[in-house]
Amino acid sequence: MGWQSRPNARVPKTRGRKPYTGSNPVPTANIMKKETTILISAACLFKESKGKQYWLLVKPSEDSAWELPRATVRKGESSVRAILRVLGEMGGMTVKVLEEVGRGSATININNRSVPQKFLYYLLIYKASAGELIGFDDSKWLEYAKAVKEMGSKKEASQLREAKQVLAKWEKQNLKKR
Repeated sequence: MGWQSRPNARVPKTRGRKPYTGSNPVPTANIMKKETTILISAACLFKESKGKQYWLLVKPSEDSAWELPRATVRKGESSVRAILRVLGEMGGMTVKVLEEVGRGSATININNRSVPQKFLYYLLIYKASAGELIGFDDSKWLEYAKAVKEMGSKKEASQLREAKQVLAKWEKQNLKKR
């Protein structure tokens, strides 16, 4: 039985703080007027196996198309750290970021408001995994040509093409250094 249900109960002290009045201290009207851009980090993640390269595609939900793994960047987090976080949390993966592949933008509607999105695509190499991918409805590793055909978005397919080109340049530069 809580203190609210007893008629003669004492109200707890707030120790110098004002008691919660139920009003929202956050000025929501100002937040709604502010133009907020959602920053999204995406992974063009590949692994090498038996002399071939395979690219990771995921389905976030059953009715969605195949896409690259994505992460919404949290406040105070870098875009690189966001994609590393998601791949680590959802797949227990150890990956290495090679470099940025490209950028893109889009607009989505949230509560009848247009909200801009900015996408940053990174080329990553798969190192190891602690288990299967969780948090996605489905995932699969495909050879490059099949991965491009399976992609649900032409924009993401073009980013995967760019990632393949960046990877070829990166491999050429690293062979020279050896």
